[in-house]
Amino acid sequence: MKKICFALGVFFSALQATASPGDSAHLRRMANTILQKGTAYENLRYLCKNIGPRLSGSANAQKAVEATARMLKAAGADTVYLQPCMVPHWVRGAKEKAIVYVAGKPTALKVCALGMSVGTPTGGITAQVVEATSFEALENMPDAAVAGKVVFFNYPMRPELVSGGYGDAVRYRANGAVAAAKKGAVGVVVRSVTHALDYNPHTGTTRYDSAVRKIPAFACSTLDAEWLSKALKTGPAPRIFLQSSCQMLPDAPSFNVVGELRGSQWPLEIITTGGHLDSWDLGEGAHDDGTGVMQAVEVIHAMVASGLRPKRTIRAVMFMNEENGLAGGNKYAELAQTQGENHIFAIESDAGGSGVVSLGLTGQPQQVAKVRTWLPLLKPYGVLDLPDGGGGADINPLRKLGTFTASLIPGGQRYFDHHHAPNDVFEAVNRRELELGAMGMAAICWLVSEYGL
Repeated sequence: MKKICFALGVFFSALQATASPGDSAHLRRMANTILQKGTAYENLRYLCKNIGPRLSGSANAQKAVEATARMLKAAGADTVYLQPCMVPHWVRGAKEKAIVYVAGKPTALKVCALGMSVGTPTGGITAQVVEATSFEALENMPDAAVAGKVVFFNYPMRPELVSGGYGDAVRYRANGAVAAAKKGAVGVVVRSVTHALDYNPHTGTTRYDSAVRKIPAFACSTLDAEWLSKALKTGPAPRIFLQSSCQMLPDAPSFNVVGELRGSQWPLEIITTGGHLDSWDLGEGAHDDGTGVMQAVEVIHAMVASGLRPKRTIRAVMFMNEENGLAGGNKYAELAQTQGENHIFAIESDAGGSGVVSLGLTGQPQQVAKVRTWLPLLKPYGVLDLPDGGGGADINPLRKLGTFTASLIPGGQRYFDHHHAPNDVFEAVNRRELELGAMGMAAICWLVSEYGL
């Protein structure tokens, strides 16, 4: 009997969520605005070309805060304000060097320091290289075979994994320095986490353990990783010279940027749409995550320019410090809790600007069932599925408040060609794909505002 009652409850909830004839017209109006008069692409151009990389704590990050606040006001937000938060302040310093000597012949590698890494001593370090194809392979080496050497983690992203390859391989970037230091290594070089074979090194956060000596951590390009692996197998043991000047400074003040479109009927029920404003410092932070930020701004613009007023309050949030600390996402959830706010839904775009194929969902079963009744309304704009599993690093802290979370899932397999790399630039983003992603976010936010959860 309980199962029957639950099923009937889901059924009647779905009936209440059935689209009215006007919903399709409202979505069409927003789509016309985004695809014909959208601002996301030009806003992204400004962010990338006029400001550039936006590492937390940097002057560029502050410029981005000020610029996106202006963009939200221009989009028509009722209120724009800043949420202060303290963020880590890591600086890269002078360009890194890596030179491999094989039989005395030098070969320069394309490398970068991993984010949050310590620098080398002033004159750099020179040591033999030892290759490890996995953590297990390193662990099986005698400590004497590793001590005083530089560990080269050569673990490619597994091509057979259609999804999940990044999560599998990124372990070596995140934890390689600690694993190598435990064996007595003096430095670590990690193969960049990407399927692409090119000369672009990819940065990203590495982690340390306070109980383990901190050693300098680098990433090398995938083509250099292929070359170095071959050199280790076919010739005399290479030596490598590594030099970096990165350092951690005291935490710095920064901000989340919030633009709010107040709901006409239930303004205390809050819908959040957002991306992270900070980026790594090698490229322009276009796909990661300038696209997500500008799609969130476009949600506000699309509704205002289309003459639509949401029933529930919609916030576009530019989160600060996703890349190396999550200070912005945690602060946003902390304030939501301490201020007693009712956050019913949040969607994040942080997987690049390559369109949209689905929106991932994480909520109560009856909520998910309700949202899935809207799929016919979403399909004309490229949203082909509403699978389980949605959220994002910056909105996941809201789950402790019971918030339904979702994520924009773009198409294609090329995101990690650009992720944390020098080629993550404005020119790598397609305008049409960026705008279709914005439409996916605007459509789901509008429907949640109309029907609630």
